[in-house]
Amino acid sequence: MSTTAETSPAKPVSTIRAATPDDVDAVFALVKELGIGPEADREAFGAVFLSTVANSTDHLILVSERAGTVVAYAVATILHPLYTRGDAAHLQELVVSAAASGHGIGSQLVDAIERECRARGVTQLTVSILRGAGFYERLDYRSTSDYLKKSFVVD
Repeated sequence: MSTTAETSPAKPVSTIRAATPDDVDAVFALVKELGIGPEADREAFGAVFLSTVANSTDHLILVSERAGTVVAYAVATILHPLYTRGDAAHLQELVVSAAASGHGIGSQLVDAIERECRARGVTQLTVSILRGAGFYERLDYRSTSDYLKKSFVVD
């Protein structure tokens, strides 16, 4: 059971909703602010974002708004592995702007992803992280394996 409610403020600090095509510029700005990996290409990003928003069967992309401005987003993919009883999901990205960080918005987004996964019959949700393990541990996530990656991107 997630302890998201226990670690988040009682009063919602933002509005969580499904991303729409109109959010492309705001989410791209958050990706650029994150600043990891190769520099984001706006045209390529736009195509992937629009495809992800349109494919709501295998993807969840939620945004968090404060005062009408998108300040965070989360992306999860829904997989159909052969070794589980039901679908599995993987939280691919969780990004909160520096200005909105520390106000419980990340916890709100994780909670919203968890609720949507349960509503879709997903039986497990995993997350891979480079930093911030303590955040997820407070939300009742536990390490179960190492995550190894091989990149095919050439800089």
